[in-house]
Amino acid sequence: RIWGNAVEALGVRLVSPTRPGYADSDPRPGRTVADAASDVRELLDHLGVETFVTVGWSGGGPHALATAALLPGRCRAAATLAGIAPPWAEGLDFLAGMGAENVAEFSAAMRGEAELTRWMEAEGAAYRAIADDTLYAAFGSLLPPVDRKALTGELVGAFAATIREALAGGFRGWIDDDLAFVRPWGFAPKDVAVPAAVWQGSLDMMVPFSHGRWLAGHVPGCAARLLEGEGHISLAAGRERDIIAGLLEHAR
Repeated sequence: RIWGNAVEALGVRLVSPTRPGYADSDPRPGRTVADAASDVRELLDHLGVETFVTVGWSGGGPHALATAALLPGRCRAAATLAGIAPPWAEGLDFLAGMGAENVAEFSAAMRGEAELTRWMEAEGAAYRAIADDTLYAAFGSLLPPVDRKALTGELVGAFAATIREALAGGFRGWIDDDLAFVRPWGFAPKDVAVPAAVWQGSLDMMVPFSHGRWLAGHVPGCAARLLEGEGHISLAAGRERDIIAGLLEHAR
């Protein structure tokens, strides 16, 4: 709803697809990050939409880059907000700087689906039942003070509700996301051939600042928005119109 209001104010149509396996979206076992491009193409064909700009936050970041790299005739511009870099990225220590919860999660994913499923069954229940008053505890060390400050009022309720809805049918989408992130993506950030922006906060404990710096150096010609003092949540909170307006300007 928050992003919808910002998009509407700019006269732009918002299309926000659910990745396979989340909420009531059918799973797509073995999917890669690159598969997001074919999903987006099929959806836009159904809606009668020819060109678009794309933005992805957190785990959505790599998927936004995939559509930019693989649908260059239709994607006019892209932005990634606190999006992860590839685990095999040269010169990047993928886990360094992450909170303990994310280190455990991605370490399990790197050991394979069986290990990740065990981790999810042990740790995921708190997220399926997450509420406004349990959100901070569920995220633990992943929320630095700047993000806790940003997660108040309408935003904390919307965030908790989105997580509950996404996991209502189980963990399949989350598991497939993590596996896709640690396997070959099916494209490289250097393949992005449309105007792009990389947004990243220096205090992010979910996706460390080093990921944003790496992407800024490997997405050709991108606008680097590497912000000191921002976290994973605070990076995007209140900047919706600026981010979208920047995309539209890049597209023009």
